[in-house]
Amino acid sequence: MGALIADDLLFPAEPSVRSLARDLYAGVKSLPIISPHGHTDPRWYALDEPFPDPAQLLIVPDHYIFRMLFSQGVRLEDLGVPRLDGSPVETDGRTIWRRFAENYFLVRGTPTRLWFDYVLSDLFGIDEPLTAKTADAHYDTIAALLQTDAYRPRALFKRFNIEVIATTEGALDDLKWHRMIRDSGWDGRVVTAYRPDSVVDPDFEGFAASLDRLGDITGNDTGTWAGYLEAHRKRRAHFKEFGATSSDHGHPTAETANLSGSEAVALFERIRRGSPDAADRRLFRAQMLTEMARMSLDDGLVLQIHPGSWRNHSPAMMQKFGRDKGFDIPTRTDYVSALKPLLDAVGIEPGLSIIVFTLDETSYARELAPLAGVYPALKLGPAWWFHDSPEGMRRFREMTTETAGFYNTVGFNDDTRAFPSIPARHDVARRVDCAFLARLVSEHRLSEEEAHELAQELAYTLAKKAYRL
Repeated sequence: MGALIADDLLFPAEPSVRSLARDLYAGVKSLPIISPHGHTDPRWYALDEPFPDPAQLLIVPDHYIFRMLFSQGVRLEDLGVPRLDGSPVETDGRTIWRRFAENYFLVRGTPTRLWFDYVLSDLFGIDEPLTAKTADAHYDTIAALLQTDAYRPRALFKRFNIEVIATTEGALDDLKWHRMIRDSGWDGRVVTAYRPDSVVDPDFEGFAASLDRLGDITGNDTGTWAGYLEAHRKRRAHFKEFGATSSDHGHPTAETANLSGSEAVALFERIRRGSPDAADRRLFRAQMLTEMARMSLDDGLVLQIHPGSWRNHSPAMMQKFGRDKGFDIPTRTDYVSALKPLLDAVGIEPGLSIIVFTLDETSYARELAPLAGVYPALKLGPAWWFHDSPEGMRRFREMTTETAGFYNTVGFNDDTRAFPSIPARHDVARRVDCAFLARLVSEHRLSEEEAHELAQELAYTLAKKAYRL
């Protein structure tokens, strides 16, 4: 590891436990990366063009970075984040980079600092910390490397030792980039995942028009409940042709419903007419999670539920910059009551795989681990988003292992748009897990042999199995 990242990063301070953590980590650090859920752009792998300048690659698209700077008074326009109305924003990469470097101290102690230092050191060979004084030199180093063939997307894919990566596309996506990847003959494995939020959430902007478009694409009458469900089945089948093994659902809550056929028809008709009733819209989202689970029983797609985020919390920022600009805030989330209708319907089906994530850590030990510890269909997704951090990963293991064990979890996934940070995120997860396992061995709760087996499972095997990859 380079000078910016210590060899014993995140390992326990006690010498004997640290030594064991080192041994466990040595056995998994070079394992291939399974990245079963994320948001990298498939066009990168399809076109294999050089990445743009360092700012456009590392700063402008990364909400972890610009939300922190914005909280301290730096305008998003000054960081190059595009506005919806096309108003001018900073476009000079070096200026954006300098502004970021001047404020880099703001991310001290955060996972962003850890990931970014890792990228500077391990990917670009930079050993000096990023500061206002080193900004230009670092920019020049990175910019020059990005113009070489070794730093094109496909080359980095191989360098990162990625065995498979899943991108995430909306239900209406034409998947043209995935088609181009497939037709190119490249041997890198890039698959899609089915994200139907825009056609299952009545609060999504343009929902009615999206339903019309769904009908046009599939040739089904999405003015009827039966036609609407069949349209989803067709799109899911199409996504499977491009490698999809999962669907993904970013609902505000984990609420599910299990309506009768006639009740579902009546609800859909109200929604299709544009029901002004918020309760109807919530119920429709809830019913659709159960419908998606039923479809998963038929087609085998793993069902991922990412609830509990108040997305685009600031209407002013949503109006100026659009979605995914750092204003998604965790909320309290119920799972025991919310998931019961779905679990009543399909929860004991051993052939079904439902992976539940949370932004509400208080639910781990109280609700999620006990649920996953008994329902065959349910698995726990790893620490996610705001908790995708060393402390969040430790808390996840501490709060879930005693009730759900290790084998009702699904390893790690990076869930990122920031392609260069993928190795850093997986390395951090492997280090944290090895430290946790070393502690269990030191407390005589695991044997060393078991810890080595589990380190392999957590770093590689569980994700591959859970996502059917």
